[in-house]
Amino acid sequence: MSITGTTVAAGVGKVRAAEPRAAQPSLDPLPVLKGFVSLRKLTGMYSAGHPMIAQKVKELEEVVRQHLRNGPAFRIDIIHGDVYLDGVFASQDNQANVQIVGELTDLGIDSIQIHEGVGAQELQAVAEFLWQFKESPDGEAIEAQLEQRQVRHISLGRLVPLDTRCDAQQWPDAPTGRLDPAYEESLLLAQQAFDAVASGGTLDAVTVRDLVSLLISKVARSNAALGQILAVKQYEPLTYCHSVNVAMLSLLLARQIGLDRPTTAALVEAALLHDIGKTRLPVEVVKKGGALGKWEKSLMEAHTTFGAEILVDIEGLRSLTPIVALEHHRSVKGAGYPDLGEGVVPHVMSQIVSVADVYEALTGARSYQAPTLPEQACLVLARLAGEKLNTALVKAFVNAVTFFPLGSLVRTSRNEIGVVVGTTTADPLHPVLALVTESLDGPRGQIDTSTRDSSGAYERHIVETLRPQEGTLDATKFLASAPVEP
Repeated sequence: MSITGTTVAAGVGKVRAAEPRAAQPSLDPLPVLKGFVSLRKLTGMYSAGHPMIAQKVKELEEVVRQHLRNGPAFRIDIIHGDVYLDGVFASQDNQANVQIVGELTDLGIDSIQIHEGVGAQELQAVAEFLWQFKESPDGEAIEAQLEQRQVRHISLGRLVPLDTRCDAQQWPDAPTGRLDPAYEESLLLAQQAFDAVASGGTLDAVTVRDLVSLLISKVARSNAALGQILAVKQYEPLTYCHSVNVAMLSLLLARQIGLDRPTTAALVEAALLHDIGKTRLPVEVVKKGGALGKWEKSLMEAHTTFGAEILVDIEGLRSLTPIVALEHHRSVKGAGYPDLGEGVVPHVMSQIVSVADVYEALTGARSYQAPTLPEQACLVLARLAGEKLNTALVKAFVNAVTFFPLGSLVRTSRNEIGVVVGTTTADPLHPVLALVTESLDGPRGQIDTSTRDSSGAYERHIVETLRPQEGTLDATKFLASAPVEP
């Protein structure tokens, strides 16, 4: 995952975001943040040279050295409360981590970059600076203050809101190009419904039922539509578009775990309306490209409560729909928001929508980051399993979606490029491809990557997922004739 167009204000110069690592970080950046937060408190409590300070400096230095073994520098960014290591999502949403992250962001520090050569004295000097920084956050430039303390291998800064920068990536807010007709119709109906609520109108339960029926009976039966939902998305979906996608992903998970038709319909309705509360928020907050301030973050978190309030008063909706809107940002351990009491675990329907919600958010673009590839998004889900997300549901979802879902553009070990047009439960890492040229012309025949040679070895493997330029790949051309699951 990359943070496109992000800069950090750390004095005179500007530090560009590091290139993303290939997959999930092998090291957790949170111990680094925790070390600075703890050391900051100790320096405010005890005099220099106190044994507790010396011990904490030693512990932090060892953690930093572990990271620097992977390269000459590393960078930790905090965006919307989430932690990224060198541009790759790395945080787990539990109460302890929220508190650690909050202590730094409350100081105005959203980014820490550490370079090879850093020593114990610099780590302690930064902690001392952080302790005093809260008293005069608008004073002298950070870089100059750190330089006075002989800190030359650590940069601190605040992320510049991306919607104020001319070089920020501008993504479309909905799919472009030719769409599957049923999917296109569902997006139009959802947009009309959400716009009506945003304008002060009411949500029509009959329209919602018709949209749910369309998603289940037509969109879910079209490989072309599924390919446009599952594969990496080169656009930043507005709320209505995100909601349709989450509803479809929830439907796939429902079928994977064997929910009956009435329960599946109830789930799709709840997933479709899980973010309806965002219609009460200012558009500039919903679409803000940079880190949210404390007031903006509090307002954004209120969308869950707003959603439940909107839905509970609408006759004709299923009883679980407002519950899912309220709970979909709650973790399986009872953390998250809104605060419903210690240890209160969300309903299983809310847990299903949470899994789909995280995946859809990752694989869609954001103004502060490029879309995450499906296989990397699956790894993020695995990392969140057990803490934020239900482990069994994550496993079922990854099995349903696979690392290389329908519509993905991939390259094989034989340097062939193709669009995934079929997957099998028995061998999900070796899908069926429709071959294309480097310029994406095709299809030029199909290959089954699960084919083995006479020795039993695979003839080819998928080596990478590619990001097609916006508008260059028409998935419907490859998936329209593909077999549709009943």
